[in-house]
Amino acid sequence: MADLVEQEFTDGGRVARVWLNRPEVHNALSGALLDRATEAMRMLGARSDVRVVVIGGRGPSFCAGADLGDMKASSDATFDDNLAEAGRFGALFEAVTRCPKPVVARVHGNVFGGGVGLTASSDLAIGATNAVFAISEVRLGIIPGLISPYLLRRMGDRNARPLMLSGERFDGTRAVEVGLLHRAVAADQLDAAIDAALAELLKGGPRAQARVKEVLRLNADHTFSEVLDLVPRQLAEARAGDEAKEGFRAFFEKRKPEWMKD
Repeated sequence: MADLVEQEFTDGGRVARVWLNRPEVHNALSGALLDRATEAMRMLGARSDVRVVVIGGRGPSFCAGADLGDMKASSDATFDDNLAEAGRFGALFEAVTRCPKPVVARVHGNVFGGGVGLTASSDLAIGATNAVFAISEVRLGIIPGLISPYLLRRMGDRNARPLMLSGERFDGTRAVEVGLLHRAVAADQLDAAIDAALAELLKGGPRAQARVKEVLRLNADHTFSEVLDLVPRQLAEARAGDEAKEGFRAFFEKRKPEWMKD
């Protein structure tokens, strides 16, 4: 039996690629797949040798959302069972957004419901222009509750609201326009676009990138005035660290910093 989640390491182990591996059902998110993907994200986030994580889907699609069999069963499940299952989805999205490494979503094919949430919880989303997106929960009589915080943060209320209410389908070009994707390219150029993005991300200091994600969370979780009180410490700690010292030395010595060397 194939692994539900495959891991692949490239660029000397600096890039970890996490592949959802249920291609026969367009990588629908079963409970087991959710657990395996969450475990993989947490494990990779803790590894010092991994610099960037890419999430993709095997087969024709990135992720077609929740598993239909599980959704059908949920109609007859208890409230507590449904609450526990919702927690599994929430755990994956939080594992992605709280990963201290930059997380890149490689998006193609069908991207529905939870797949849209997975896209929105990543740091950088690059997709194919012919990908098909839908926040389709309302057409099944349910709500995009767990993914809504990530959609609103990424897309804003103006763009997310009509798509959440209608469940209509839209392509990769439109996904860029509404802020869900950062870039859309022809399907045959997707891997080249991902590689170009990875090359840029690998130029940044890994500790600095982790701190950037901390600062972004501070801005999301606190008021403007609270953030103004909190970020000076973040900056002071970064400036005093070994990575910053190496970065400044490399700049003035006109060489690459240690973290960019193979």
